[in-house]
Amino acid sequence: MNFFMGKKFVGPGGKSGKDGPEVVIDNGADNNKKMKRMLRPVKFAIILALVGVAALDSFYTLSENEMAVVTTFGRPSSVMTSGPKFKYPFIQKVYKMSKEIRGMPIGYDPDYSSQTGAGAPLLNSHINASSRVDDGEGTPENTVSIPSESEMITKDFNFVNVDFYIEYQIVDPIKAYINSQYAISILKNLAQSYIRDTVGSYSVDEVITTGKSEIQAKVKALLSERLEQEDIGIGIVNVTIQDAEPPTEAVNNAFKAVEDAKQGMDTKINEAKKYQSEQLPAANAKADKAARDAEAYRQQRISEAEGQVSRFNDMYEEYAKYPLITKKRMFYETMEELLPGLKVIVNGSDGTQTMLPLDSFVSDSQKGGTQQ
Repeated sequence: MNFFMGKKFVGPGGKSGKDGPEVVIDNGADNNKKMKRMLRPVKFAIILALVGVAALDSFYTLSENEMAVVTTFGRPSSVMTSGPKFKYPFIQKVYKMSKEIRGMPIGYDPDYSSQTGAGAPLLNSHINASSRVDDGEGTPENTVSIPSESEMITKDFNFVNVDFYIEYQIVDPIKAYINSQYAISILKNLAQSYIRDTVGSYSVDEVITTGKSEIQAKVKALLSERLEQEDIGIGIVNVTIQDAEPPTEAVNNAFKAVEDAKQGMDTKINEAKKYQSEQLPAANAKADKAARDAEAYRQQRISEAEGQVSRFNDMYEEYAKYPLITKKRMFYETMEELLPGLKVIVNGSDGTQTMLPLDSFVSDSQKGGTQQ
């Protein structure tokens, strides 16, 4: 410390400039008071600034699509949901996360790949899966293929290019915070591994045409189970095959022709089923009518047969009683049926001829049979 600080010196002889003794006047107390008065507003401003910073650092707001992990002295202490929130300044920090579904492309690089790839941060950054620019068929537009991710070998040792889209979501914020540095890399590595294993268990025809749904479901199940074991705080929402095709254009055209033929076959099958559903009720109704008619005819024939049997039995009883008369009556009845309107000529003993109708004989015989 300078010894002369706060001292005021006056030269020899005083102010008159005459020779005389040196005079030293000590005014340090006055200077200290002045310094304190000068520093007082500065101290107040510093305190006010600290209070303002603490206030600003104590309040924050979370939207409906956000949640947050609050750390106290660097350790996760609580999870916050949407709305205005308070935290202790300086000792607590807030790490925001999105509740929305995120997307990860595998096999191609979209415009936003820098945010969804293996190096994408899990905290404070996300891509909504519904925001993809998709042309409706296969991989989204404005993308670049990544052969090292999309080229795979099938069960029948053929090459195929398959683009996948993995949709995931944070299910445990604290575990996601703890593993935020490596969670996306772990997810992508596991997804690529299970995709290759699954595609390798199907033929190229199944991968490109009929087996897509089964492959998607299998990859989702395997990946979900493994993420539960890894316990990194994220879960699988959906797995989609964006595109699957052979590596060469000629082979690709051939497989597309096969797929078109199968779709045509499915269309024909559906049309046949529709025709069957339309015609079957009419055919069933016709069959039921034929069955009812046959049953009615059967009952009619049975009734007729029973009537004939009853008539025969009655006739037999009459024949047993009066055989000659019954025989003649039966003869005349038969002749009447065969020769209706026939005239009978009778030769008398005196040579005269008499013409009589046949029905008179029948009537007489019936009367005679009744009388006897």
